[in-house]
Amino acid sequence: MNELTGTHGSHWLRTAAFPAYPPPTGDTEADVAVIGGGIAGLSVAWELTRAGRSVVVLEGDRVAAGVTGHTTAKVSALHTLVYDDLRKSRGPDAARAYAQSQMAAVRHIGEVAAELGVDCELEDRAAFTYCQDPDGVEKLRAEVEAAREAGLDASFVTETGLPFPVAGAVRVEGQAQFHPRKYLRALAEDLTARGGRIHERSRVVDLHRGEPCRLTTSSGSTVTARDVVVATHHPVFDRGMLAARLSQHRDLVVAGPLPADRDPDGMYITQEEGKRSVRTAPYGDGRLLIVTGEAFGPGTEPDTEGRYERLERWTRENFPGVEITHRWAAQDNASTDTVPLIGPLHHGDDHVYVVTGFAGWGMAGGVLSGLLLGSLLGGRPVEREWAELYDPRRPGIVARTAPAVAKEQWDVAKHFVKDRLDSLGAGARRTVDDVRPGTGEVLRVAGRPCAVYREESGSLHSVSAVCTHMGCLVAFNPAERTWECPCHGSRFGVDGEVIQGPALHPLERREPKEDGGREPEEDRG
Repeated sequence: MNELTGTHGSHWLRTAAFPAYPPPTGDTEADVAVIGGGIAGLSVAWELTRAGRSVVVLEGDRVAAGVTGHTTAKVSALHTLVYDDLRKSRGPDAARAYAQSQMAAVRHIGEVAAELGVDCELEDRAAFTYCQDPDGVEKLRAEVEAAREAGLDASFVTETGLPFPVAGAVRVEGQAQFHPRKYLRALAEDLTARGGRIHERSRVVDLHRGEPCRLTTSSGSTVTARDVVVATHHPVFDRGMLAARLSQHRDLVVAGPLPADRDPDGMYITQEEGKRSVRTAPYGDGRLLIVTGEAFGPGTEPDTEGRYERLERWTRENFPGVEITHRWAAQDNASTDTVPLIGPLHHGDDHVYVVTGFAGWGMAGGVLSGLLLGSLLGGRPVEREWAELYDPRRPGIVARTAPAVAKEQWDVAKHFVKDRLDSLGAGARRTVDDVRPGTGEVLRVAGRPCAVYREESGSLHSVSAVCTHMGCLVAFNPAERTWECPCHGSRFGVDGEVIQGPALHPLERREPKEDGGREPEEDRG
């Protein structure tokens, strides 16, 4: 294994600092409480504040630092091959509504950036979905036809700005890319100037539905609000069982400086080779090449370092001379019928709303969430076709997605059982003493499944391996040095603290036994 190159950390996080927002000092009230401070949560909050509603944003960590801070920040209505799928599954009207709504989000970012006078590195770019295998051309031609029918300026091309030949590509004009944190910093500043409130380090751990709703944070303070928007990526407080209709995946990202005259001048994606996505961003006198790929389910890939190496090798082979200076990873979820879920969380939850399932296109999806829920909760007219398209309760979704839901449920059940059996096998035979510096393993310690990590210095962290969301066993991600749940994507630090939900509570601390011995004890895992 070669040493991974590049500094671990997102380019967006390193180049746009945010002010700190304090946790609430006591109980508070608002018209709307927004749980989550990424692009979806801040967009919804900003639209509602501008509409005159009192809004409080509650972020478990730092705003715009989770999924939003690790995106590739493409703002596009071309989402690989979504239009032909939509045309077949829900008809041409649904595909048209999808295109119109996504393009409205693309345009809205430009309008908001101009209104707030923010330089967020917004650039007009064409978007491409390409293939190198000639067998994929037929699907691309069908996507061009469906996208044009839906109203997009789409064409089929065989020439692109990429430094390698393609068999074909869908090209859509008038798309965009930007610096998400510079954009959202301006939104947050304007939001608070208008009276909106943002609280960080304020994880919501309980939601009482009613009129009004009551939220409890990890510090014990409460927020009372008429309406609540759950914008936590994977929805917490999931009484509607949306988890069964969402699949999780992580994508690795590598980046490095590229001379301006080698800019491929576009935003590119292919589903080949475990996905490859390419774009550039302003970087000094040149550009920063950003390459994404190697998609995998969180908690399912033991060799994340090997995947980084493959992505770096692909980048160097196709962009010779590029030195990898940055690497990070992003996590996304997708709905089982390919359309995001934006609207009421559940039948009967008249005051609780959710935004999720953007399938890697959360920049446009987050802004669209602001437009839809900003209208719905702000007393403005709502585009009926859009609201019906994205409604989590949409008619027919259960029947249409039954096979995909069954597969997701089977995968969860498989992990729940198999991972426990594995911990009783190999995990039971290995001891704490076997855990090497810089690595983590799930072991049986005192008869219970424990997630044990050893620092390079030799010191140990030992926590319960049972995810606090729904009880699956976590697995170690060696490249990021995190514990990840393969069932619903929760992520934890080596100390057990929550990095990413839907888990609300940290992994319970365990006392490691350095001598590797075990006391016979009933398995409470």
